Amino acid sequence: MNLNVINSKSFIIYILAFGIFGIINTEMGVIGILPQIAQQFGISVSQAGLLVSLFALAVAISGPFMPLLFSGINRKNAMLLVVGLFVIANVVSVYAPNFTVLLIARVVPAFLHPVYFSVAFVAAANTVSKEQTSKAIAKVFMGVTAGMVIGTPITSYIADVISLDASLWFFAVVNAIAFLSILAFVPSMPVKERLSYGQQLSVLKKPLVWLSIVTVIFLNSAMYAVYSFFAEYLDTVTHMSGKQISLMLVLFGVTGIAGNLLAGKLLSNKAMATALVYPLIFAAIYLLVFFFGSFSLPMTIIIAVWGVLFTLGLNISQYWITSAAPEAPDFANGLFVSFANLGVTIGTFIGGSFIAEMGTQHVIWSGLLFLVLGLVSIMLRTVRYNPQKVDLLNKKRHLSVDIDPS
Repeated sequence: MNLNVINSKSFIIYILAFGIFGIINTEMGVIGILPQIAQQFGISVSQAGLLVSLFALAVAISGPFMPLLFSGINRKNAMLLVVGLFVIANVVSVYAPNFTVLLIARVVPAFLHPVYFSVAFVAAANTVSKEQTSKAIAKVFMGVTAGMVIGTPITSYIADVISLDASLWFFAVVNAIAFLSILAFVPSMPVKERLSYGQQLSVLKKPLVWLSIVTVIFLNSAMYAVYSFFAEYLDTVTHMSGKQISLMLVLFGVTGIAGNLLAGKLLSNKAMATALVYPLIFAAIYLLVFFFGSFSLPMTIIIAVWGVLFTLGLNISQYWITSAAPEAPDFANGLFVSFANLGVTIGTFIGGSFIAEMGTQHVIWSGLLFLVLGLVSIMLRTVRYNPQKVDLLNKKRHLSVDIDPS
């Protein structure tokens, strides 16, 4: 490989994205092999589902605090520690003698999940100029998209064709490759200006941060209230076969990658306008899903656009919190990971409730409800905290930090 390519900033950013792919693949890929896990350990599928729910709970709990604790550590070392722990935990999963050991091997590394996300986003931002930050972070988000949509069917396929153990080894191998890539190609990234825990926690005094957190919860609830039941909707309402649903998942993932690239451009140039328009466009897509959900061809087109909007929403969520607290980027990214996961939990629960009470097709209304709430919170921020005012406040805050004798 050409040395210039290896040392390029883009190459480093893609390595960071691959590390996120490995972690998300570990988190979400297990969804496709829950039946095999239940059969191997003699438990119900609902019990096996703890591998997913407890992982997400660990992420939500540790999100605000673990990145804070690691904020002073060399970012390369922090990433190696997290990915290395995922490698070890995945190897333990392969040889787990019982379900309890498997569950512990899943949950323990989940507590460090937000650390890698936070560090990777900050590292990507520090690799490029300020004007290119949104584009760099959007590229890192490709790892999220790939892990969510591509990792799951690959893992399921390996389990079906080879064995359950082989699919678990797949998690370990992907993370091992990420570990070696970070070790070999990512330069040392010492923290040059370490903020005290108190300085970082002080961002929670800002109403802007809490308003942004609420927005992130609403937007992620809106996305996952429907996406969590994506396969069920295509099965029950659109009447697609299993193979067709798999193809739709792949289509969703491919267009999602395009959504990341679009997000980089939009958030670099027109962030506030993008955030304001986003819920309206997503609401239009949900309405199209509701009215044309029983037709395969229109749904295929709708799903392609849906994938773009889904990853755009993830990027907007990350930007919304980090732009509210730029003076504490590690902590802000931890808040994003934590409350985005909380939104996933809330959205999935409410979406499931709508299905139980009204039927699968009406899950769309739960997504629309959260989009309305998200739009209201976005409008509140744009009215009360325009970008010029926020920039002025941040400059004053940075100045006070610089002259603080402590």
